[in-house]
Amino acid sequence: MNTLDITFVRIYLTEGEGRMEHLLKRLHDEEQVQGVTVFRGISGFGKSGKLHSSSLLDMSLDLPLVIEFFDVPEKVDSILEHIRKDVDPGHIVSWAGSLVV
Repeated sequence: MNTLDITFVRIYLTEGEGRMEHLLKRLHDEEQVQGVTVFRGISGFGKSGKLHSSSLLDMSLDLPLVIEFFDVPEKVDSILEHIRKDVDPGHIVSWAGSLVV
């Protein structure tokens, strides 16, 4: 079994910010990262303390989103330099990992 060193990145947003499509287009079309997944939360809050949640009565379009992607560390470092201006400080988390190939 072979492994490849990679870096995982999570970007925390809300739907109401309208940044998801731009970031996905960049990660897919321009950066061509190895993998991307978008998670839509049912509830969450950040530094502001404002609770973003959904219920049957409220079909909120301001739910939490997590964009997760991975690639080799050098590529991720370059990508982060480009997207930091599009994401609020404190909303990007990254860590090292291994991809089993």
